[in-house]
Amino acid sequence: MRHPVFRAVWTASFVSNLGSLIQNVGAAWLMTAISSSVDMVALVQASLALPIMLFSLPSGAIADNFGRRKVMLVAQGFMLVVSVLLAVSAYLGMLTPWLLLAFTFLLGCGNALNNPSWQAAVGDMVPRSDIPGAVTLNSMNYNLCRSVGPALGGIIVAAAGAVTAFAINAASYVALIVVLSRWRPAATADRLPRESMGTAMAAGLRYLAMSPNIRRVQFRAAVFGFATIASVALLPLIARDLLQGDALLYGLLFGAFGMGAVGGALSSARLRNLFSNENCVRLGFLGFVICLATAAISSSPWLTGAALMLGGASWVVTLSLFNITLQLSTPRWVVGRVLSLYQTATFGGMALGSWVWGLIAEERGSDNALLWASGVALLGVLMGLRWFAMPDQRELNLDPLGRWREPSLALDLKPRSGPIRITVEYIIRPEDTRDFLDAMAERRRIRRRDGARHWALFRDVENPELWTEMYNVPTWVDYVRLAQRVTFADDAVGEKIRRLHKGAGPPRAHRLIERTTARSDFDVPPKELINP
Repeated sequence: MRHPVFRAVWTASFVSNLGSLIQNVGAAWLMTAISSSVDMVALVQASLALPIMLFSLPSGAIADNFGRRKVMLVAQGFMLVVSVLLAVSAYLGMLTPWLLLAFTFLLGCGNALNNPSWQAAVGDMVPRSDIPGAVTLNSMNYNLCRSVGPALGGIIVAAAGAVTAFAINAASYVALIVVLSRWRPAATADRLPRESMGTAMAAGLRYLAMSPNIRRVQFRAAVFGFATIASVALLPLIARDLLQGDALLYGLLFGAFGMGAVGGALSSARLRNLFSNENCVRLGFLGFVICLATAAISSSPWLTGAALMLGGASWVVTLSLFNITLQLSTPRWVVGRVLSLYQTATFGGMALGSWVWGLIAEERGSDNALLWASGVALLGVLMGLRWFAMPDQRELNLDPLGRWREPSLALDLKPRSGPIRITVEYIIRPEDTRDFLDAMAERRRIRRRDGARHWALFRDVENPELWTEMYNVPTWVDYVRLAQRVTFADDAVGEKIRRLHKGAGPPRAHRLIERTTARSDFDVPPKELINP
């Protein structure tokens, strides 16, 4: 909180989150009034989560390639317009169940555009050492709102109707828009042309595919979202059918969930110090096993509220740990896309879970749906025993190495000249072969993760000590990007390979450009031979 920009954005976000939660209560309770279908009630949460699953990846590419502040301003402005239209439609009595879902879907689209930029911008507001605290404070922000917003929303809906809740949400965006418009983040010096959307999204998917630790986090997050969303998606039915309550009780139960989440945020750092990442995640899943099972069998609002407090604490501890792990495991050039893919996994699980648990509640009752969700949460505990264990938290220096310098070229290459082939020659003694191959296996993963194609390693049949690493990139600018993406953590592998190299000088690199054999190529000066 000592960083002024973070403090201002955090405070404005609190107002915006409070308005959003009031709106969510109004939408969920209004759906119970205008539709008799149980699964339509659950689809309110699905309509908010589905856009984040569908559009997070392009939003992450936008976050990494455009100014994050500008992206957040556009997203907040869009949600302001949608909220005003929702309030007007409700005031005029025009809302139908499907129109209400359409408006909540559009608000979810705004969140899908905003969230990757907002989460990636944390690293632009605070230094790296403060990222875990900033992520936890952001979780606390939302859950402080969750502790009072739903109860306040319940009071507002009960006293003044859903229209008032929608209007309050529309007004809540103004403060954040004002703060973002005044923020002037430091400009980054990047002389390379911006990646196209397709290339940027492919780079994000490739980075995920070549990062096993990040994949494990994504999968556990998807299962967590699928199981735990039952507590929120079915909460109106818990209040109305299992506890025979009204909108106020629904808001109070939602508030209990938020109060538990605030407690989880306050204890999150201590839990991370006491337990490994995996044990923290297991505790989070186990907390929801108890929460969901208790909500299914309880007829007491007090007992259900206590169970929801445990669920809220488990929610914020687990999700903030996922987020922190990804932020500290990803370099800045791709962090928006990685966080967007994390949101795709988490909110995809939530969207699917909201639909599945709604269908089960429709057929077998909300109590049985909650028990089934509790069983899935128990499966999430068991998953970490072997195949999907969380990576241990390590402090990696993911700043760009900055050692690479563009070579002096005899040909006049353009940014899109290519394809380019790079070869690197190593001299390795026979007794070091095993260590060299192990290091090159990691080098292969890093090269491919950062954009290299067709990576291969060759051994000279006449001189077995000579090894050649070879890979391709589509254009010269892609090669420059790949070289500039090397981090200090990646260079640990490079340093090991350089120690094993026994040549007279450093490993020798050759950069080649593919040429055709057309006769016309030889009728022009060399600098004109390169494909533009």
